[in-house]
Amino acid sequence: MTVADRSVDLKSTDVSLDDEVPLLVGYLAEFDNVNAVADAARKCRDAGFTKWDVHTPFPVHGMDQAMGIKPTILPWLVLGGGLFGLTGGLVMQWWMNSVDYQYLISGKPMWSLPAHIPVIFECTVLCAALTAVFGMFMLNKLPCLYNPLFKSERFKRASDDRFFVVIDSADPKFDEVGTPRFLQSLKPVAVEQVID
Repeated sequence: MTVADRSVDLKSTDVSLDDEVPLLVGYLAEFDNVNAVADAARKCRDAGFTKWDVHTPFPVHGMDQAMGIKPTILPWLVLGGGLFGLTGGLVMQWWMNSVDYQYLISGKPMWSLPAHIPVIFECTVLCAALTAVFGMFMLNKLPCLYNPLFKSERFKRASDDRFFVVIDSADPKFDEVGTPRFLQSLKPVAVEQVID
């Protein structure tokens, strides 16, 4: 059998690369005011949904509680980064000045903590700040250059004057019939499918 005999004739197959099956990603409910979206968030939380989100054009006070969002671990990561910087700056200066390159100046001690406080402080702040930035990116799964919501014409108003609740199809309680019915019971302006 030759290589040519083993090749597949793509023209004879029934599957076409252009025939992509649309995938239901979730449902989007549009609201026109803050009180309506906050009430909808509480009802989604109470209904037991776990993979859903709220999109607003500005931060809404109390939305984290309405959604039941747990506190982030970012402060603990920043504390760890700061302690790493503090320890690293302290050990670095101790090694450089007391062990590796001893240089006696006017009979001063080889190791004196007060002289090294500024560098220790700067190392602490630097490592804590870098941990905060990169920890935030990691925890928020950024950069996210694509989201199926970007295809929705309605969702373009999320940064202007509309409020949205999105329930993901990966949610364990998601149902193709029950979820849009539930969203309609929240009295939104509109409910639409999010297709990818």
